[in-house]
Amino acid sequence: MKLEAPTSLFRIFDYQLAQGFYVDWLGFQIDWEHQSAPNAPRYIQLSRGAAALHLTEHYGDCTPGAKAFIHVEALHRELATRPNPNMNPGIEDAPWNGRISQVIDPFGNCLCFNQSLARNHHR
Repeated sequence: MKLEAPTSLFRIFDYQLAQGFYVDWLGFQIDWEHQSAPNAPRYIQLSRGAAALHLTEHYGDCTPGAKAFIHVEALHRELATRPNPNMNPGIEDAPWNGRISQVIDPFGNCLCFNQSLARNHHR
């Protein structure tokens, strides 16, 4: 049996806020979304490169305050070109020979972006 990489699922409460944060600021794209009726909650898949996230407005799918750990090559400099009045992420050296930058979405979910400094790294 081969396991695939898991997909993080985040609870959201406002589609427009989520789109502004994930698409406009972080640079993810909306792959697809599902809504069973015009006023029903949405379920959305976003991606950027190999990273995929699911966002859900459905009560009971999950609770706010989740955290995803995403491996990246470089992101901090890119985010600095798109200022966000609610976010000013720093960079922290991690004990595993990496550099991390964390952001918190408008719903309390945390994305921890890790850039490995090792030439040959294993996850």
